[in-house]
Amino acid sequence: MFDVIIAGCGPTGAMLAAELRLHEVRVLVLDSETEPVSFVRIVGLHVRSIELLAMRGLLERVRDHARQRPAAGFFAAISKPAPADLDSAHAYLLGIPQPVVVRLLEEHAVALGAQVRRGCTVAAVDQDDDGVTVGLADGTRLRSRFLVGCDGARSTVRKLLGIGFPGEPARSDTLMGELEVGVPAAELAAQVAGMQRTDPRFSLTPFGAGLYRVVLPGAAVSERTAPPTIEEFKEHARTLAGTDFGMHSPRWLSRFGDATRLADRYRVGRVLLAGDAAHIHPPIGGQGLNLGVQDAVNLGWKLAAEVRGWAPATLLDSYQAERQPVAADVLENTRAQTALLADEPGARAMRRLLDRLMDFDVVNRYLLRQITAVDIRYDFGDGPDLLGRRMRDIEVRGGCLYDLLHAGRGLLLDRTERLTAAGWSDRVDRVADPAAALDAPAVLLRPDGHVAWVGDDQRDLDEQLTRWFGGPVG
Repeated sequence: MFDVIIAGCGPTGAMLAAELRLHEVRVLVLDSETEPVSFVRIVGLHVRSIELLAMRGLLERVRDHARQRPAAGFFAAISKPAPADLDSAHAYLLGIPQPVVVRLLEEHAVALGAQVRRGCTVAAVDQDDDGVTVGLADGTRLRSRFLVGCDGARSTVRKLLGIGFPGEPARSDTLMGELEVGVPAAELAAQVAGMQRTDPRFSLTPFGAGLYRVVLPGAAVSERTAPPTIEEFKEHARTLAGTDFGMHSPRWLSRFGDATRLADRYRVGRVLLAGDAAHIHPPIGGQGLNLGVQDAVNLGWKLAAEVRGWAPATLLDSYQAERQPVAADVLENTRAQTALLADEPGARAMRRLLDRLMDFDVVNRYLLRQITAVDIRYDFGDGPDLLGRRMRDIEVRGGCLYDLLHAGRGLLLDRTERLTAAGWSDRVDRVADPAAALDAPAVLLRPDGHVAWVGDDQRDLDEQLTRWFGGPVG
């Protein structure tokens, strides 16, 4: 019997498996595909996801396979330079092929002891007071204490649970890919510029070695899960631009719908949802993969605490309470961007206005922090502004703060040198550093890097340690 079975070995499922294994939870990851997804779609890792990778000691490994670019304000196809101070030691964007980031996360999970089985399709889910029985399409039945559906937008787990998925259906698809073209560069640039004045969602940009990245919006909605063909790309390009630009030799092709939906529940008993199984939205701003990885880091330590037996009564339910509003905000900003990108006079006027407004630092900063998820503040009750926010990677005694979070444990950072977390030493580390670059006497960090307590009173600290990490030992 496993402690947790995860359906889906995409970035969310792989990251969750690794988070659980940091706490020695017995994890099995099932994926219906016999091989990992192979099409090389480039995804962007935003600031908050980069910070989480740094917290787990994964950043250098991922950065070796990524292209680092400066962070920039990007909203509704309007790009502005990032503000000088983004309050992060990792204020940049990483472009990386999605199969590569999935492979790296899966390797990390397996190295920690997770099991991955491919070609396993979940067909039935039954749960009782003691656990969950997962039935596979081949008749195999597996038993675990918990099940997490990380199985994508068409989640079988979500459907088997009967969880509502309200929102708006797809109205059109966007075709994306990397390929070569047969039009001279100067002529191509003029054609693309003309198209983008009409529809800023359209792009055909050089990507090195003779390749071009193409984005073709407004294709007919398709229920197919397979990538589109080069013939579909050429036909839709002719519809949009009157030419197919001589497209040929594709490296990868894919399609994305613009459906916007949010699960009305993230948990039913011993079964939970994360990633695209819980929320889908248009790919504007490149937030989807980031949102799923952040779900996994929020859920991992809480579910591990439940399995290990020290979770406070409301801890696991805080996963939905914290992450569902974050997903709702992402859906709202992608709805806004979609409306602003429409090819009509009102939307074009709004884009011009927003372009001017983003020249104001306060507007640009607000939108950038929203897209990069560094502005998230969970509701932990009344307290200093830092409470509920993620802690930036500051210098502390012996190195950087995030280096102290690799094991996925809580952390008491104490400038007073007189506070203690001794009764929770099996779950919480303590670092005393009077010189730490911290605008508070002491902070208690959760394993996801969010500030759970700020202050200097031991009794108050003990209450918050109990709230987040259960009762003391000894």
